[in-house]
Amino acid sequence: MLYRFICSLIILSCTFSFAQNNIPKDTWRAALHRDDGIDIIFNFTLQQVGTKKIMYITNGSEQIKVYNIRFYKDSVFIQMPLFESSFRVKVDKDNWNGVWMKGTSGSLQVIPFTAERQKPRFTGSAPANYNITGRWAVNFSSDHQDKPTSLAEFVQKGNRLTGTFLTASGDYRYQEGIVTGTKFMLSGFDGAHAFLFTGTLSNAHTITNATYYSGARYKESWTATRDPNAKVSTDPVAMYLKPGEEKLNFSFHDLRGKMVSINDERFRNKVVIIQLMGSWCPNCMDETAFLSNYYNKNKSRGVEVVSLAYEYSTDFNRSVASLQKFQKRFDVKYPMLVTGVTVIDSLRTEKTLPQVTQIKVFPSSIIIDKKGKVRFFDTDFFGQGTGQYFIAYTKEFNKKIDQLLKEK
Repeated sequence: MLYRFICSLIILSCTFSFAQNNIPKDTWRAALHRDDGIDIIFNFTLQQVGTKKIMYITNGSEQIKVYNIRFYKDSVFIQMPLFESSFRVKVDKDNWNGVWMKGTSGSLQVIPFTAERQKPRFTGSAPANYNITGRWAVNFSSDHQDKPTSLAEFVQKGNRLTGTFLTASGDYRYQEGIVTGTKFMLSGFDGAHAFLFTGTLSNAHTITNATYYSGARYKESWTATRDPNAKVSTDPVAMYLKPGEEKLNFSFHDLRGKMVSINDERFRNKVVIIQLMGSWCPNCMDETAFLSNYYNKNKSRGVEVVSLAYEYSTDFNRSVASLQKFQKRFDVKYPMLVTGVTVIDSLRTEKTLPQVTQIKVFPSSIIIDKKGKVRFFDTDFFGQGTGQYFIAYTKEFNKKIDQLLKEK
C-alpha cells in the first residue's frame, strides 16, 4: 500500500458554486492527463513579486509556495520546492501545455500537463443531493478485508468539498473537490503525488461506484458508509524490538559526509527521537515540519532528534540534494543521515536497524530514553492537515516525551 498521505478538514467560508467571471484572473486550472483518459485536477495562482513570479498550488486550506520559476521565451521551467519534481511547459496568455516530471526509484515519470486561466477546479451546477460532512468507514479493494479498515473525514459547504482519507499505512493530505447531484470528486497535488477520488452517493449514508486514482496509472475501487465511530488501527504496521534487544546501534553519514552514531556524546543522557523518513514522502514532509519546530522549542530540555533517510537510490549526492530541500524548507537543526539503503530494498531494516522488526511505513519514529533504551515506536503519525487527528497525535507525543524527561 502507499506510504502516508493526508488531507484537509478545514471549512472555507465560500461555496464552490460561483460564477465564472468571479474567479480571480490569476487562478489556473491544471490537469495531469493519465493514459486512461482520466485527468487529475488542481488549482494554482500566479503572483508577481518584484521581478519574479511566485506560484501557489492550492488544495483546500493548503497553499504550496513555488518560487523556482524561470520563464524563457515561450516556455516556463518550474522546480517544486520539495521532492524531485518539476514542470516544463510552453505558455501563452491563457493556456499552458507541457509535462510534469517526477524522479522515482526507477525511471523518470513523465505525465502530460495542461493549464487554463480563470477556470474552477471542477464544474457542476446541480445542487448536491446530500451533505456528506462527517466521518465514513472506508474499504479500499487492496485492503482485502471484509470490514472497512480505513476512514474518511469530509466537510461539505454547499457544493464545495474538502476531506481526508486515513489508512493504517498512511493518509492522503489535503484534498479539495465538489459534490453535484449524487456525484462527487476530490483531488490533490503536492509535488510528489497526484490523487483523484470519485464516487456516487446512493443515499446520505452510502458511497458506491467509487474509484481512487493515483499518478499516471494506478487505480482501485473503494466503498464507504457513514460511521461516526469509525477508527483506523495501526496494528498492521506496528514495529517492535526483536527478542533480547533493547538498544539501537547505527552510524551513518550526515549531509556533509560526517559520520554520526547514536552512541555519540551528543545523544548521551538525552531523550532521542529517531525519525525514519525519505525525501520522496509527503507525510515525511509534514512530520519534519512538526519535529523541527518541536526540537527548536525543546532541545534545551534534553531532547535530541535524528532522522534516518531511506531514499530512491544509493547515490549519496542525489540523496543529499533532495534532503537539503527539507533541511532548508523546515529549518532543520538536527542531524539528517543518509542510510545508503533504498526505500524499496526488501532488506532495508536488516541493513540499517537489525534490532527491530520490519519497517513497514514512512514516516515512523523510534523514541529512546536517557539510558539509550528503546521505549516507544510511533507508526501512527497524522499530520497538520488532519485537524483533530494531528492534535491527538501531538498530545500523545508530548505526553511520551515529558514522561521520559522526568525519569532519572
